[in-house]
Parts: sequence; C-alpha cells; structure tokens
Amino acid sequence: MSTHASDHPSQALATFASELTFERIPDPVLRRAEDLMLDWLGSVLAARSARPVQAIQRFAEMMGPAEGPSEVLISRRTTSPVFAALVNAAASHYVEQDDVHNGSVFHPAAVVFAPALATAQALGASGAQLLTAVVAGYEVGIRVGEFLGRSHYRTFHTTATAGTLAAAAAVGRLLELTPAQMLHAFGSAGTQSAGVWEFLRDAADSKQLHCAHAAASGLMSAYLAKDGFTGAQHVLEGAQGLGVGMSSDADPARLVDGLGTRWTLAETSFKYHASCRHTHPAADALQQVMARERLAHGDVARVVTHVHQGAIDVLGRVVVPTTVHQGKFSMGTVLGLIAVHGRAGLTEFDRDYMAPEVAAFRDKVMMELDREVDTAYPARWIGKVSVTTTDGRTFSGRVDEPKGDPGNTLSRAEIEDKMKRLVAYGEAATPQEAQALCDGIWSLAAAPRVERLLA
Repeated sequence: MSTHASDHPSQALATFASELTFERIPDPVLRRAEDLMLDWLGSVLAARSARPVQAIQRFAEMMGPAEGPSEVLISRRTTSPVFAALVNAAASHYVEQDDVHNGSVFHPAAVVFAPALATAQALGASGAQLLTAVVAGYEVGIRVGEFLGRSHYRTFHTTATAGTLAAAAAVGRLLELTPAQMLHAFGSAGTQSAGVWEFLRDAADSKQLHCAHAAASGLMSAYLAKDGFTGAQHVLEGAQGLGVGMSSDADPARLVDGLGTRWTLAETSFKYHASCRHTHPAADALQQVMARERLAHGDVARVVTHVHQGAIDVLGRVVVPTTVHQGKFSMGTVLGLIAVHGRAGLTEFDRDYMAPEVAAFRDKVMMELDREVDTAYPARWIGKVSVTTTDGRTFSGRVDEPKGDPGNTLSRAEIEDKMKRLVAYGEAATPQEAQALCDGIWSLAAAPRVERLLA
C-alpha cells in the first residue's frame, strides 16, 4: 500500500474507481460480471408482482416521468434513470436469490446493476463501459463492507449502507468522474448511507426500500458530483465518518486491500437456496446428512446447526415466521423445507413455509455458536450440523463451501437454468425472451450501445 493510500484510503479508492478501464480488468472477472448480471436479472424479474415492489413502482410512476431513457424491467415502462434504478433495485433483493460476497456480508448486484443499467441506457454507453462500471461498483462496495467490519452488521444492513457507495462508484464511472469528483460522490453517498435490521422483527418491507434508496442515492450522488456538488473528503475513515458512527472494528486498510490486483467481484457467491445466505451452509450440510443416511424428515428428532454469531444475530430474531419473506430468515423453516422437499426454492416457500410438517421440523432445529465456524467467518461460511434421529443415532454433516461459493460455483448452464426458473416464477417474460436475455448478456462486452433488455 502506498503512503498516499494509507494516509487517505477514501481518495485511493475513489481514484481507482475513476481511473478503472475495461482493458485493465482480467477476462475472467469480466466473464464473472456477465454471469452476475444474468443472475441479477432473474432475481429482478422473479419479483415482478411482489407487493412491496409494486408499492415502490407505484411511487415511481406517481413521482417520475411517464417515459424516459431508462427501463423499468418489471413493468417494461421507461422513465428517468433515478426512478428506473429505484424500482429495479427494489425488485433485486425480494426473492433472496441475488448474489452475496462472503467477506463483506454484502449483496452487490442489487445496488450496482440497477443504477448502472439505468445510467448506461440514459447515456448510450457501450456494453464494455457498463461492465467496467459494474466492476468499479463491486470493488468499492465490497471493500466498504469489509472496512465496516463484523460489528456493523449486527445493527446495519450492509447492502443498504455500503451499497450507497457501490452505486455511486458504478454511476460515477459511467459519468467519467475525475478522482476528485468521485471522492465528492463518495462523500454524498456516505452521508446518505442507511438501513437497520429492526424491520425483520416485524416482517416489515424495509429491505426493498434499503436497496431502492441505496441505488437511487448513489446515482444522485454521482450526478451531483459531476455538477460540482461537494461531499466529505473522509466520509468513511474520518473522525465523524461512517467507521466511527456505524462500527466498532472499522479497518481503513480494508478500503485499499489489493486494489487492481485482488478482484473482489470474482469472490462473489451465487445463492442456491431462496433464503437468507446465513441459512445456506447448514442447509447444504443437512442435505448431505439426509442423503448419505437415507433419512426422511420423520426420522429426525433434533438438529443442531453450528453457526457463526452473524447467523444468530440475524436469524435469531425470527422464531415463528408470519410471512414468506420472514420464513426465509428462519433457520428452522429453511431446514424444514430441505428435510421435507429436498430443496428450499421459491415454490416451496410460497406453498409450504407454514405447512404442518415443515413447522414441526422447524421446532426441532436450534442454533449454537461454534468457535471454528465463527472464527472462519466472514471469509469462509462453514456449514456444520448434528442430526439426532428418533431412534437415538447421531450424525454429523459438514460443508466447507456452500453451493454457489467460488470454489463450488454455478456453471453458465446452471446460471441460465436458475435465471429461467426465476423469470418463469415471476411470469415476467416468455421462454423465448428469457433465452434472448441470456444471449444478450453473454455478448454484452461487444455491444456498441446498451439498449432496452425487454421490448
């Protein structure tokens, strides 16, 4: 790390985002960005008719222009970039199938692709320019999440907080902000950074608002910086910045860790189960045990999931879920669906999250803090379960890389399949349109202009 970077890490991060070029990004990172974009599109379109998303869409229709250069994917309307970003981001996170970066506990796609796509369409940017902006957004947002640390996540939803800066970086790159302007955009984004976990206790709709606000506020911050609007120069690491106000273990060195050599976008994981990522390691471990020992759900008397503290902090707030979305944050419900149906997908949640056999299994599941798992987290999300059967036997399951992690990733065929299932679930496009979306994303880097994705 240079002296300059250590003295002013926010400026170093802003300079990186401002000066990043398509040619500097390794080909595997660009291909992974395409993978992540297609995965994101599936999540957006799956949420087409979700009640909270529809509410935010109605707000955008009321407040925003009736047409414009940017596409609202779930309605196929067009509007201004900020309102397109607002709605598309709100839809991104609803079905809990969007990507996650383990080390930052951050869902980058939801808050990067929505504002980047809206801005690229408004500017007539090329596919290569859009991909470059996306990489900038991921690299900034993930590092801000890592900087804020584990203590931040106990109260704050990192996708909402770090996401505001990620959105500003992506849009700022498309607007060709100078390093000084990008730092101003970070300052404006950081002062708008918000989003707390309390909504989970009430099964409230705030998570959709978190993503919408982060995407729109980040976009606004970048556009304002382009027009000369100034922001705090040390909004992250300053004496009254986010690190002080939102964390007790903030580490400014994480803001510039491996800039230009460590591509954090490539570390991002795809979500396999339609639930909070904190449930996935245990779900995979339970699947392993039940398949290996040929157990049925009725054979199980008790399941102990050996988890990290972050899982307890988030999932421990949901004892008996009252909505489908809250069920996705219930360890027992997720494992109940795995035990009864062999999977915890969108259809299983909608149909059976409160089914008697799932609820009965839910009540057999408990979480225990595990030192090994907690020490490894958040860099690694280890899954460990102990399963006791009704006849007194005990079996252990362990998964070191849940399905979807970089070392256990999805192939392009699996990503296409997932995306098509999500689109069908949302009844948002025909099979032919879904295939055309796949073909368009796989050739995005060569596109001279980012056009509308759906007619």
